[in-house]
Amino acid sequence: MRHRVAGRKLSRHTQHRELMFRNMVVSLLQHERITTTLAKAKELRSWVDKIITLGKRNDLHARRQAFAVLRDEGIVKKLFQEIAPQFKDREGGYTRIYKMGWRQGDAAPLSLIELLTFSPPKEKKKSTVARAKEVLKKVAPKRTRKKKEQGEKKAKEEEKKE
Repeated sequence: MRHRVAGRKLSRHTQHRELMFRNMVVSLLQHERITTTLAKAKELRSWVDKIITLGKRNDLHARRQAFAVLRDEGIVKKLFQEIAPQFKDREGGYTRIYKMGWRQGDAAPLSLIELLTFSPPKEKKKSTVARAKEVLKKVAPKRTRKKKEQGEKKAKEEEKKE
């Protein structure tokens, strides 16, 4: 019986499970969000929390411990220089999990796990008039566009004369 034994086995041997989670931690720190199954995402949370806590310590021993898990100097550098300083005032809970539905093949529950600092690139919202003008430029035939542009030039010239 597994009474009071932390962690999920996920039907894998110990070595396979540990290597899988190491790879997932590296991917999460590199891309700041990944899609996986819900059970893996919930287990991955604890791995990421431990690694980011090491990053917040920011000493040589913590770097070596992080490298022992991550095995990638670039990711360790990113962890200590970019990611960990963003969480300096936070005591834990560095990730967020969104449920995304079910996988097509086996109906496994999928989820998106991301760091709390992740912010998708924001696009400036255009007014409906501006969007309509862009669409009309794409849709209008070339002759019509040329005539329209010539008409606009003439209108500008007339305004300058007045």
